[in-house]
Amino acid sequence: MLIEAAVTQFIETLRQSGKVSPATINAYGHDLFAWSRFSQQRGQTEIAQIERSSLRAYLMAERSRGVAIRSLRRHFAAIRALYRHLQHDAPELRNPVQGLAMPRAEQRLPDWLTVDQARVLMQPIPGAAEDQKDFIRLRDQLILELLYSSALRVSELAGLNVGDLDYHGGTVRVLGKGHKERIVPVGQPAWAALRAYLALRPAVSAGEEIALFINQRGQRLSVRSIQIRVKKLGAARLGQPLHPHTLRHSAASHLLQSSGDLRAVQEYLGHAGIGTTAIYTHMDYQQLAQVYDQAHPRSRRGAQDTKHFEEKT
Repeated sequence: MLIEAAVTQFIETLRQSGKVSPATINAYGHDLFAWSRFSQQRGQTEIAQIERSSLRAYLMAERSRGVAIRSLRRHFAAIRALYRHLQHDAPELRNPVQGLAMPRAEQRLPDWLTVDQARVLMQPIPGAAEDQKDFIRLRDQLILELLYSSALRVSELAGLNVGDLDYHGGTVRVLGKGHKERIVPVGQPAWAALRAYLALRPAVSAGEEIALFINQRGQRLSVRSIQIRVKKLGAARLGQPLHPHTLRHSAASHLLQSSGDLRAVQEYLGHAGIGTTAIYTHMDYQQLAQVYDQAHPRSRRGAQDTKHFEEKT
């Protein structure tokens, strides 16, 4: 069977099944016809002619063309799905995808703030707690404090209730991913912000609203509203938009830098496995490399300084 005919038949089968989204069908079609054209240019027009080395050559050519790993993984998945479909009707067909490793996903390091940036961000804007604007100011300050102090996800922050606070223990009860509950510490600056906010909250709260964070109508603040507030606060205080997750990453990174205890950071973040937390060790190495390049006399920058010194002497 011709490769192009096989791809056309497969895409039509996906459409008729009604089980695959139009976006996925279009993406698969785009990727598979691109692979078909590549194969034809190499003189391979029949499905039976395709070997593992042919697929590897295609993926390498796409990568060298600048295609992202994420897109390459989609290409690979499309070809694998095609062969599964073909083998359903022709089990004897050789499957070159079998035994071929999928391109490894790129590991993107999360954004985080330096300790100095976090300190600037957390500096409260002075004002008298008298009116609605002051309620918003104190609420937004508490949002920043809790996101950073307790490394909360924005969904966890939005879901907090007043009853989740343990004043005696200095902790907050959080409902995380998979409805898993954990207890996390709250720092003294966050408690100070909390007391100031709670002093004004009753005047705004709508009836028996149990949510900790509420809007001006006295209703629970949504995740989207928190994201907007944090973005604006970052722009105002740091000169750059800020995402709530950046504060979570920053808190984890700063704790790991100070303690070196990866297990404690895992517990702090509520990660199910240590592998997820290990990303922060890479962040440490990245920061170490930056410090090394700036300060060590044998770094690349140091070597340039040494050369400049030798030229002057």
